[in-house]
Amino acid sequence: MMTLAINDQRLTKPGPQNAALRDYDSVRRAIAFISEHWRAQPTIEAMAEAASVTPDELHHLFRRWAGLTPKAFMQALTLDHAKGLLRDSASVLDAALDSGLSGPGRLHDLFVTHEAMSPGEWKNGGAGMTLRYGFHPSPFGTAIVIASGRGLAGLAFADPGEEQASFADMKRRWPNATYVEDRDGTAGLAQRIFDTKMWRADQPLRVVLIGTDFEVRVWETLLKIPMGRAVCYSDIANKIKNPKASRAVGAAIGRNPVSFVVPCHRALGKGGALTGYHWGITRKQAMLGWEAGQVGLH
Repeated sequence: MMTLAINDQRLTKPGPQNAALRDYDSVRRAIAFISEHWRAQPTIEAMAEAASVTPDELHHLFRRWAGLTPKAFMQALTLDHAKGLLRDSASVLDAALDSGLSGPGRLHDLFVTHEAMSPGEWKNGGAGMTLRYGFHPSPFGTAIVIASGRGLAGLAFADPGEEQASFADMKRRWPNATYVEDRDGTAGLAQRIFDTKMWRADQPLRVVLIGTDFEVRVWETLLKIPMGRAVCYSDIANKIKNPKASRAVGAAIGRNPVSFVVPCHRALGKGGALTGYHWGITRKQAMLGWEAGQVGLH
């Protein structure tokens, strides 16, 4: 089994990929500031100072990154907005699912098709599997893409300096698999995930899920939530016909091995609260805001 090796120069060399990482670093700092001060509706000058860029740079960055102005992005990240999503589309999961089944505004669940690994594969912790992995820039920081011979098997995120910890976290999900670093081999998957021009219904992204039957049912339900919508844990519990299992649903969402693609960031807590996210609440907020820009929720 190969151990993780990070080429620091790869992350610091100039170029569009590293520009994307720098963009997210500025966005992350701005979002952290907005998340703490949104009630005061801070000015763009204050946001820019927190992100260590000029107001003009921040304006253009957000327009390029999410298709939103910083002010619109701030509105999309407020708790009131989350509650609005819950009131308008997430109080009943079926309403959320029905609301985006057609029309030009739908960028539906990355056109994903999926399969579950066998109970034996789950029980054996991936024994006999060879998983390829690579580190790639994304709109949400460094992405760790893990692939099996059958499709995408894992997706994680890391802030600078946390790559090894994030990769170790993912390895614990399949402790008995063999890991081979293959950045070139996983680059195509990374592009399919983060480049919206690659989201095509006639070429669905294949995802392989490994988990208990309950976890897989929760993840399958997450896949049906349209982009730009949100649901609460209790709605998911009702959808899988286990209405008392909201807490277990939350735990299953936290163990989702294919973040963003299986959109656990679209799950909200009671009352629309932006509850914790395995890869950081700021990243969850970034994903919701980025998706708002994609579907035109200005």
